[in-house]
Amino acid sequence: MKRLIAVMLGVAFVAGTAGSVLAQSTTTPPPATAPKAEDKKPMDAKKPAAHNASGTVKTAAADTLVVSGKAKGGKDAEWTFAVDSKTTVKKGGKSVATSDLKAGDSVSVRYMDHDGKAVAQAVNVKSAATAKKDTKPAEKK
Repeated sequence: MKRLIAVMLGVAFVAGTAGSVLAQSTTTPPPATAPKAEDKKPMDAKKPAAHNASGTVKTAAADTLVVSGKAKGGKDAEWTFAVDSKTTVKKGGKSVATSDLKAGDSVSVRYMDHDGKAVAQAVNVKSAATAKKDTKPAEKK
């Protein structure tokens, strides 16, 4: 009886070992395909930097916004911004259309340069109180 149990254990061991050997596959994985040229991004490409401009609205349409103000260095400047579906325009905390802006509205514009074109990301209309505070000269003591 002991011999029979020993033989059965030996057969079970050999069957288990053979099963695990057969379960291992020897197939090679498919060769990796090289990424397409258009999928590659240049290593030196950086995300365009965002810029800010403040001034007053000269003209506003559904797809453009012209703002005049002061550039760095105190020079008078005029910016023309493209407006797209991603541009957010807020007036009094509420979203409005670009065409709802009026000439003379004091605005702050956050924009990015895309292919040599200034594209507005966010336009915030300043309230009359905020606009006056920004233009008021500093008080002397």
